[in-house]
Amino acid sequence: MFFGFLSQTMLSSMGVIIASLGIALFIFIAVIFDMLGIAATSADIETFKKWEKEKVIGADIGVKLCQHSEKVCSFCADVVGDICSTLCGAGGACIVVALTNKVTNSNLIMLISITTSALIAGITIFFKAIMKDRALKNSNKIILKLCKFLNKFFKL
Repeated sequence: MFFGFLSQTMLSSMGVIIASLGIALFIFIAVIFDMLGIAATSADIETFKKWEKEKVIGADIGVKLCQHSEKVCSFCADVVGDICSTLCGAGGACIVVALTNKVTNSNLIMLISITTSALIAGITIFFKAIMKDRALKNSNKIILKLCKFLNKFFKL
């Protein structure tokens, strides 16, 4: 509710272009986090244990992420994904309102609304499908990159 209110408040005062850029950002975040969630569930813990023994930077975090992959996936794919979906929906609504505020033809309003929703959903689904394939094929590499990034901020 908070994120929906925040995005509706911010995006409604901006134009169609800025709202579209906001939606693109939310889709990007959702796709990246979805990829991380899938990669975490398909990463090989034994590889990370081997890397941990070899003192590869971030491998210790990778072991923890693999051990808790269901929580990592739930947070990344569900929590962040749901928030981004809410933000995309609010942004889409702002675009529809901006494009139709002087339109009186209800059929045209419906067409704009459906087209906006379909574009947002289609773009999101397309990029998530591409990233899921990459996440499954490169899960250890993706998680190791994430772990090297996290290693700069956290010591688990």
